[in-house]
Amino acid sequence: MKAGATNSLVDVPGLRVGHAHRVGGGYRTGTTVVLASEEGMVAGVDVRGAAPGTRETELLDPRNLVERVHAVVLSGGSAYGLSAACGVMERLADAGVGFPVEGGVVPIVPAAVIYDLGRGGSFRAVPDAVLGRAAYDAAHDAAHDAAHDAGAGAGDGAGDAAGTAAPWANGSVGAGAGAVAGGLAGGVGTASAVLPGGATVAALAVVNAAGSVLDPHGGALAGTRYGLPGEFGHLRAPDPGEAAAWNPDRVTSFNTTIGVVATDVALTKAQCGKLAGVAHDGLARAIRPAHTMVDGDTVFGLSTCHRPAPGPDAFQDVLAAGADVFSRAVAHAVLAATGREGAPAYLDVFPSALGGKR
Repeated sequence: MKAGATNSLVDVPGLRVGHAHRVGGGYRTGTTVVLASEEGMVAGVDVRGAAPGTRETELLDPRNLVERVHAVVLSGGSAYGLSAACGVMERLADAGVGFPVEGGVVPIVPAAVIYDLGRGGSFRAVPDAVLGRAAYDAAHDAAHDAAHDAGAGAGDGAGDAAGTAAPWANGSVGAGAGAVAGGLAGGVGTASAVLPGGATVAALAVVNAAGSVLDPHGGALAGTRYGLPGEFGHLRAPDPGEAAAWNPDRVTSFNTTIGVVATDVALTKAQCGKLAGVAHDGLARAIRPAHTMVDGDTVFGLSTCHRPAPGPDAFQDVLAAGADVFSRAVAHAVLAATGREGAPAYLDVFPSALGGKR
């Protein structure tokens, strides 16, 4: 098994990713959108945290009507941030993409949010429909030119501009711009795997956890143990003294890790729900404890149906890969996140993980 070309969600044929964020002027938050092709994608969901903020998740129940969704939105801003999905819905409707009804279309846009309120200084500086449209535009721009390179630009704080990032970016971008993970800076992380039969499985995680992302016996990132050969080969176990000195402030606010796991093999809604559920196993391997009373952990399972439906054994392989790519994505999110006051970067706390070299 090997990683895809970008080790990210866009390695799954048919998926596009856009990040938009505002940092400064009271803001430290953002939105990430996962776009399907016009025919949409099959989707399921598994919600395990006790404090979720979601939209359209009931529609993903296999017993319910709509078979395909047209985008998934991941956002900061707690419940306020769900409005970012409205901007994505507007863009899709303008393009004529959605569930056909008499007189037009209704875009189906499930969403989930993390709690990052006040992390830029202003409690109500949250993602809105404008930021949702910016994330959609970043995903829709097939060229992803220099204006969309990782971390480019910060918002002006007035709600009219947003920084964007490349679709394969990790770290403090998009919905992860204000994330914190067990006292460390959190963010967006991605990972992919190409299975021996050619199927691709990939994940995008927004890591904003109350629990620790560290191995309980030291300062290594717990998710790195599931890395592919060489993926985390530049890291080593940090010095025990650094781990002993790390004593993060106790988490007192709400948190949440959200994300998607996707494949190009054709799955049913029920199978997508199972894929999302197994991805939670990967989340729990990389974050301890997970699914707490102050987390709203939510994972969407997606299928672009670009490859034939798998048999039972092949589906087992997809599920196993789904758990592993989510663990790896959590590790990449924390490893790439930018430190700030109150939430240092992982390598600032554990510099010996790189042999003391930055």
